[in-house]
Order: sequence, then C-alpha cells, then structure tokens
Amino acid sequence: MEATETDIVVIGGGPGGYTAAFYAAAKGQRVVLVEKARRLGGVCLNSGCIPSKALLHVAKVVHEAKCVESCGIEFPKPAIHLSKLRNWKDAILIKLTHGLMSLAGRRNVTVIFGEARFHSSKVLEVDGQRISFDHAIIATGSAPAVPKIFNINDKRVMTSTEALEIDDIPSDLLVVGGGYIGMELGTVYAALGSQVVVAEALGGILLGADPDLARIVQDRAMKIFSQIRLNAKVTGLKAEGSGIRVAMEFEGIRKEERYDRVLVAVGRVPISGNLGLEKLKIAVDEKGFIRVDKKHRTTVSHIYAVGDVAGGMLLAHKASRDAKAAVDHILREDPPEGRDVMPAVVFTDPEVAWCGVTEEESRSNHIPAQIVKFPWGASGRAASMDRTDGMTKLLIDPKTEEILGVGICGVGAGELIGEASLAIQMGAKAADLARGIRPHPTLSETLTECAEMFYGHSTNVFSRKRG
Repeated sequence: MEATETDIVVIGGGPGGYTAAFYAAAKGQRVVLVEKARRLGGVCLNSGCIPSKALLHVAKVVHEAKCVESCGIEFPKPAIHLSKLRNWKDAILIKLTHGLMSLAGRRNVTVIFGEARFHSSKVLEVDGQRISFDHAIIATGSAPAVPKIFNINDKRVMTSTEALEIDDIPSDLLVVGGGYIGMELGTVYAALGSQVVVAEALGGILLGADPDLARIVQDRAMKIFSQIRLNAKVTGLKAEGSGIRVAMEFEGIRKEERYDRVLVAVGRVPISGNLGLEKLKIAVDEKGFIRVDKKHRTTVSHIYAVGDVAGGMLLAHKASRDAKAAVDHILREDPPEGRDVMPAVVFTDPEVAWCGVTEEESRSNHIPAQIVKFPWGASGRAASMDRTDGMTKLLIDPKTEEILGVGICGVGAGELIGEASLAIQMGAKAADLARGIRPHPTLSETLTECAEMFYGHSTNVFSRKRG
C-alpha cells in the first residue's frame, strides 16, 4: 500500500488540531489534518463552546426582557419556536465549519475525514489509507463523562451534546453538576421555560472560581432556577413511562423524584482510546489523559499531544496555545521563555472570569497577596444597566506591587479579562493598571478603580491608603 507522505500529521480537527495544522502550514510545512467527524471544528464548534454561547445569547435576551419590567418596560411572554431556534443555531455552525474548510484549502492543508490509528511510530492509518509522517500532533479532545450510574440507555438522560440539540423543552429538568457546563445549560433551559433543579455533589458551584465570585452567580441563579442543591448526591436513575425517576440524598434525607429529562454534567474524559497508543508505548495517566512534557511531547519524542487529550485546563484557547507551542518546538523555533497567563471564563449570568493566581491558590500555596475588591454597585455603567451584581478583584504582591491575579464577576466579564491577562503576562504593577485611561462610562473602569483602591485614592469607593 502506497502511503501519503507529509511533514506533520494532525489528528483531530478541533481548536487544537486546526490551529496546529494552519500554523504549521503557514510555516511552510506539508500538513495532513485528520478528523473523525464529517466536518471540522471539533466539540468546541459543533457541540460545545459555539452552540452553547449562541443559546446563552438567546437566554440573555429572554431574561433581560423580563428584567426591564422594573425599568417601566414590559414585553409579552416570548413565544419559543424550537425549529427556528435550532435552524438559526445550526446555520452559525455550518458557516463557521465551511470557513475552516475554505481556510484549509487556501493554506494547502490536506484534510482527510476518517478514523485514525497508529500503524507504527511513523505511519498513521485512516480507514485503510496510510500516511507517513515525520511528526504527529494528537488533538483528539474530550467527551462528556457519563458515570455508570447514569448510563441507563434512555435518551431522556442527556449529556451536553444532546442538550445542545434542543429537541424539546422539558417541563422539569434535573441538572447533575454545578460546574460551568451545568450552570450554563441550566440557564438556557430555564430561559426557554423549564423548571430547573441543579444537584451538585460538593459544597459549592463553579469550584474553579473563587467562592466570593461564584456566590454572586449563585445568588442570581437562585432567582432563575427552581433550586440549587449543594452536597446532593444522585444515587440512582430509573426510566419510567412519564420520565426519569431519580433517587437522591440531600440534607440527610433520601428522596425520589420524577423529571422529564436529566442532564449529566459531571466533567469530561479524554478521547485517547482506539488510537493505537499502546502499540507505541505512549503513556497515559489513570484517567486516559496522554502524558506530555513542557514541550507537549509524548513519551515518543516526535509525537505530540495538545489540548484536552493532554489534560490540564480543558479550554479551547489553551488547546490553540498548546498547538502553536508544539509546532514551534517541532520547527525548533521556541519563543523566549515567559509565563503563559491562561484566562478562564464561565458564561453564566453574570459571567465569571479569572486569570493568574486565585485567592484560593494564594492561601493554599502561601503566596503573599493583598486582595482588593471593587463592588460594581459603585460603577455608573453597571448602575445604568441595572446590573450592579458584580465585582472586580485584584491580587497584588504587597512588596513589589505586581499584579498576581484578577477575578471578575459581572456582565461581560469574559470581555474584560483579556486586558487583565495581558497585564499579568507583561508583569504590570497596580500603578500601571491605575494609570491606564479607560473610557467613561464603561465596565473597564472597574479595573482602574480597583487598582486605585490599593493606593487609597479610588474616585468612587472609599479605601484606606495602603500602609
């Protein structure tokens, strides 16, 4: 069998995969991009980030229409046309995936659709076709975790993938898991008319975020959802004619309840099986994540792994960053040593975003930090939007005054965190942030005011001068 020859083969067409392929091609490499599904974009574009944000936009409009009643404006109850909603969402995905295919063609990236498996350390097999390569980058991503207790083979028990299809609007929806996926999709279904109960096994929601930021989200979610149950453990599911019978332990009581649908949002697992990794002795950890070094190399030095399949923060922008770093290393073009500051955003209402050192990390790792918090109740822009339920928080080194971390909860927090991430990456100090001129009235001013509070001269909030 004659093999296709290439410099770099990339397995997986999501943000890590297509970024690696396009970047390597721009650097003059011959590239083959292999994708198991029939269109590029991966989970993020097709059944994750993009469709969920489209639906969250709809949810935001619905909630805002109701919230302006306090401003003297009333709208009739919205009519939900699911087929139109699905068609609108799907049209966005189709447009973006077509755009990726067009870019692949213009960059001379060969795209092959099919199931990839390593035939040897230098040959990949895709549905009978062989590809000979010098380097490989594995970017196969992750999938929703479905613990055995939830696997009852009933379509009314959904993961995020099925939930984003919006087949119907259940009257009663149980969301198992109070992480970002559960909270985001719970918000969507609540806006569409479902009575949503969130059951989180641990003592708080959004455990990656600092509790003071997550609490703001929880307080608002309590007005949107029927209930948020913490320390609630689902012990069994059973299909019955009218829905799903759920057994749960909550507040020391075991109870059974019926729901029309159940959304399982308890995490994600790597897609690393069926690649033939064991044949090459590529190491994976106990959860199936591929082990890599700081250069994203696997235990086979010319094979790399990036994004979700390699573990760490399961974020699309991290996958893209990993991809470029891997290509740079393959081409021996490593950038100068520096710190990557990886922002995280949860697109709830309000949004939560953070980067650098969190308050929890500073305590557990004994990192000295002075914490300054600016309440959005003192922001003119937040007040004019009737959204003062927010906070901007800085963690500042008390000796050097360098910004260590930033946390923001509020409307548009995801759009604000980019500036904060860049500030930390560039080693900015609180004085640099305080001196920045930001337009008024905007939410970006909360970064200025928070930094000024560190010095005791915030315009809109009284704070004592730092000793």
